[in-house]
Amino acid sequence: MLKILRIIIVVICCILICVIGSIYSLIRFKNPNNVALFAHWFARLHPLFGLKVEYRYPDGADKFERCIYIGNHQNNYDMVTISHMVMPRTVSVGKKSLIWIPFFGVLYWATGNIFIDRENRNKAHNTMTTLAKRIHKDNLSIWMFPEGTRSRGRGLLPFKTGAFYAAIEAGVPVVPVVCSSTHKQVNLNRWHNGKVICEMLPPIDSSQYSRETVRDFAKYCHDLMEQHIAKLDAEIAADQHQS
Repeated sequence: MLKILRIIIVVICCILICVIGSIYSLIRFKNPNNVALFAHWFARLHPLFGLKVEYRYPDGADKFERCIYIGNHQNNYDMVTISHMVMPRTVSVGKKSLIWIPFFGVLYWATGNIFIDRENRNKAHNTMTTLAKRIHKDNLSIWMFPEGTRSRGRGLLPFKTGAFYAAIEAGVPVVPVVCSSTHKQVNLNRWHNGKVICEMLPPIDSSQYSRETVRDFAKYCHDLMEQHIAKLDAEIAADQHQS
């Protein structure tokens, strides 16, 4: 019964956010602050899933210059956890098929996010070049999930290099954002589903890398994020053991 009630409430809330957000974003069409605003609205739904979410930021995070944020992409619960970490004047990059999701697709488009055609490698590469130009032209930061798909409990998947090419091309840092593991954490028939920690790490300078060493850049960021996710998971496990 609790599960059914939760699903009904969450669906109603999501539809309302999408409808209100779409109308608002069509009025302020593709305003670069739209994405963070409604990402934070979705993040406020986390209590409906019985989750407690803690957000951690490095010093001066609100004053970071233009950059590319990279996050770990786990499952649909990312919408109510790591989405809160999206900063103002940040847009995300998503696959073209997102626009066909009822209600959400219009919101995703109207808020100013950028679509990418993953099936066409040439177009995808051109999109990364376009991203690099837009970062400076429109004074934007970009949010990307470099795994390219949800990990669904398989750990941090290998990174695609697009985000790192764009960072090198634009001459901006990469800022990793990690979320503790949520795979199989949520039971909708259970009132309390534990704690989640989302943490933004300090910027990583891209100027020490080049197109020839972009894979080294991706691997360095992958290893750093993997280690930090393990650290967060260990912290949560220790807290649960103490309680």
